[in-house]
Amino acid sequence: MGRSILLVLATAITTGCAPVFSDLQSARLTGPGRVEVTPSGSQLFFSDDDGTEHVENHYGVQLAAGVAEVLDLRVRYERAPDVNVLGFGPKFGLLKDKLALAVPVGFAFGQDIDSGKTWEAHPTLLATWTPDRKVELTGSAKAIVPLSGENRDTLYAVNLGLGLGPDVSRWAFRPEVGFLWNPGESGHYTHLSLGLTFGFGGKRQ
Repeated sequence: MGRSILLVLATAITTGCAPVFSDLQSARLTGPGRVEVTPSGSQLFFSDDDGTEHVENHYGVQLAAGVAEVLDLRVRYERAPDVNVLGFGPKFGLLKDKLALAVPVGFAFGQDIDSGKTWEAHPTLLATWTPDRKVELTGSAKAIVPLSGENRDTLYAVNLGLGLGPDVSRWAFRPEVGFLWNPGESGHYTHLSLGLTFGFGGKRQ
């Protein structure tokens, strides 16, 4: 059963040989004139009634540019075994530093991959609690919606991550765990990820 999910996901925007569904960001926006860079690495596992197995490791980087107080533009690149993934799109602030909506779209490319069949959208709601400037806790929920190809299954994921640093609005370590599933299949994926966010371009308001 796990292999059938793997085949369905193998050509998605956030896939290598398996899906990439981490966020490694908070509901904070970057701020006008500022840029954030977040390199990251992840381990991916699949679990079902037969147990848990390691699927792959993947590595990537995200760039965020502040366009307005309530709008960032984000780009993400991920490298998994034999596959490259590129995603991009807006992130809208709904409640300052607390609630945001990201709407990335993108595709996979590489040897023997028909990129035109891999387009997906990942609408994601992020909610952040910041007890002080050194810590933030972010939960997210997303749908993974195919835009092309033969697969029409919508997948769902949730993530829980921390931001830790002297001032998380300027730089932060980002450990994160998340789960992805297809409601029509048994089993689920789990990721364990770590990112490091750096902010540039002046003081955030």
